[in-house]
Amino acid sequence: MKNSLVLLFLFLSMAGCKESNQLPITDFDPEGMNKYTVVDVRTPEEYEAGHLENAVNINWYDTDFAAQASQLDKENTIYVYCQKGGRSAKAAAMLDSLGYHVIDLSGGYGALVPVQD
Repeated sequence: MKNSLVLLFLFLSMAGCKESNQLPITDFDPEGMNKYTVVDVRTPEEYEAGHLENAVNINWYDTDFAAQASQLDKENTIYVYCQKGGRSAKAAAMLDSLGYHVIDLSGGYGALVPVQD
């Protein structure tokens, strides 16, 4: 019985997964692109310390993140990033569930500008 439950859990976990759309942030080049929006899901303080050019800041930790994100143009591809990749992966999954075409810029802003101690 215990083995059956474990197998069922693994099956359901795998069935719910789909391959995510990711692009290393170091490979992101907006030159010549059209109909896209870059979303920085870090805190306003992180954003102010530095961000990608023309990025829109929507803080993942805001309680109204979904409401703010719903203002994005669904005709645009949404490129989302954070500092290391955790928040952007969650945000990308949420935006995808809302019907957006989302690319998670993996590695995060820290891959471009390492945090100074």
